[in-house]
Amino acid sequence: MTDVLEKARATIAAHDLAAPDAAVLLMVSGGSDSTALAYLGAALREAGDVGPVAMLHVNHQLRGEDADGDERFVAALAEALDIPLFICSIDIAAEAERSRENVEAVARRERYLAANEALRSMCQHEGRPLSEARIFTAHTADDRIENFYMRSIVGTGPGGFRSMLYRNGPVVRPLLDVTRDELRDYLAAREAAGETVVRDESGALWREDATNAHTDRFRAYVRHKIVPAAKEWNSALPEVLTRSMNLIADEDDMLCGMAEKLAEESAEWVAEDDTFGIDRSEGFRLLPAFGKAERPLQRRAVLRLLEAMLGPDARVEAASVEAVLAGFANGAPNSGYVANIQYDLAVSANKRGVLVEPMAYFRARRKRTSD
Repeated sequence: MTDVLEKARATIAAHDLAAPDAAVLLMVSGGSDSTALAYLGAALREAGDVGPVAMLHVNHQLRGEDADGDERFVAALAEALDIPLFICSIDIAAEAERSRENVEAVARRERYLAANEALRSMCQHEGRPLSEARIFTAHTADDRIENFYMRSIVGTGPGGFRSMLYRNGPVVRPLLDVTRDELRDYLAAREAAGETVVRDESGALWREDATNAHTDRFRAYVRHKIVPAAKEWNSALPEVLTRSMNLIADEDDMLCGMAEKLAEESAEWVAEDDTFGIDRSEGFRLLPAFGKAERPLQRRAVLRLLEAMLGPDARVEAASVEAVLAGFANGAPNSGYVANIQYDLAVSANKRGVLVEPMAYFRARRKRTSD
């Protein structure tokens, strides 16, 4: 039991995931990983490693009585650990049908919207600063490895092979260096040691989602087919691949910093309002000096600029990045170049640089010029 707790403490310290007095919201579904997170969160609170702790459970209403059983189990867990509980029930299937989005994408978005709302409420109640508060998720080394193989199969940029971040804004992952088997052993060890444990109606120490075994779902396929085959070649896969991903992450952070500097020095947002500052949705211009930079840094800088322009939910395609960079030829703006990329954005080049803007703005400028 101590090993898992110490690993979580080490991860929190190594990546500066939470201050000792930070308010922490635990996202708990009732599965083995998040159930272990609940016990570990209570232990971290008691040891003074974090401040006040609360839990959030989101009922997606996708699995009928099983989903209601998850909710009851998490409620019993929160009561046993004396942790305040937020419960949110959302008809994800109906929302996905209304928005015509993927069910899993809608579920993820709604979970984090609920988490941020619960965190704000918690901070107000506890009198803690929201800026220091954290949302703890139960992602493990196994999740990170699954992401690595999923991205390997469908394709990703070099930074994608770092897989999950230890921290993304207020969302942190203190269990990324722990495996799922270690967490399940931790739960069994708690019971053997006579520590507080909660069982569901069937006597299990956690709730099992039957859909996790369906190999027609991409993640489940990778989890049950790809990863076990890789472990046959190397039983130390979790440690080896996690170490490799951390090396990739270190280099990715360095390159991201260099790309951000390139964007700051050789790109400009095209519109600025005296009252509200820059309106990034109106587009950006890559200045002529941008064309002299190395192509890998150019790609990263353009990706970040497009993401800032389109918003955090945008999924920028590699083809869009390359179409923007095609506005340069031999290190200089390719005057006369025009392209249309995703989200109906126009890319155009002249001696002033390469401009990326909404197509409506591009057409309006062309019309004014022709008139």
